[in-house]
Amino acid sequence: MLINGYTRRLIQLALDEDIGTGDLTAGAFESFKSQATFNFIAKENCIICGTKVAQEVYFMLDHEVKVEFSVNDGDRITERRIIGQVTGPASSILTGERTSLNFLQRLSGVATNTAKYVEALGDSNIKILDTRKTTPGWRRIEKYAVKTGGGWNHRIGLFDGVMLKDNHVDAAGSITGAVKNVRRFIPTTVKVEVETRNLKEVEEAVQAGADIIMLDNFDIPTIEEAVKIIDKRAKVEVSGGVTLEFLRLLRNVDVDYVSIGALTHQATGVDISLKMRG
Repeated sequence: MLINGYTRRLIQLALDEDIGTGDLTAGAFESFKSQATFNFIAKENCIICGTKVAQEVYFMLDHEVKVEFSVNDGDRITERRIIGQVTGPASSILTGERTSLNFLQRLSGVATNTAKYVEALGDSNIKILDTRKTTPGWRRIEKYAVKTGGGWNHRIGLFDGVMLKDNHVDAAGSITGAVKNVRRFIPTTVKVEVETRNLKEVEEAVQAGADIIMLDNFDIPTIEEAVKIIDKRAKVEVSGGVTLEFLRLLRNVDVDYVSIGALTHQATGVDISLKMRG
């Protein structure tokens, strides 16, 4: 994972939120200047993600603290495995403990959750996409975690892709009108995606020249019918209430993408702890 200005600002916000004017607990140990080593321990099976962020937390907090991981982002980890260590002043390690673990647990949770959906598709060529249903401020690193888990990124935000959803269509009066209006204001290289709610809207989206047609909350038979209507004239994306069982049924249907908000907004943090060695 690339550590850049965005990531550092996020880390600094997290440290400021936790430490405030000072760590009252760990501060009591600072005068001892004792050196210690702590282990990161994965307490459940998972796909690890966020090691670089956890390292950067301590680098920004205290340059005397050294963090080394024996695993890489994307590695599958079995429970009770030591995945890394932190060495340095005990007071600094204790101060950064929760912030480093918060990033590591959350991002590993997103990666692990994503992998479950990817695996449900077996050897299908369908790509699992994330959405904008992310933790405010965490979007870029959560989308990194999705990629770590084997998924693909949809648009980052409103600035790098066009998606005409139901409210856009209703505001414009029709899919045709919405597509026509938006194409006036965007570069010709930007693709236009249209969300559809029924087969009639699918037909209209094709005629309007949509590049990607989203089938929102369609069942499998209706998806198959929509694919016939589209007939390769646009990419096909399935979305809305997608479950692992639904993906298993979708494996052999000729669609291109499945977008799943649950990759991020329903991910549960992985149980990882930091324990003093010895």
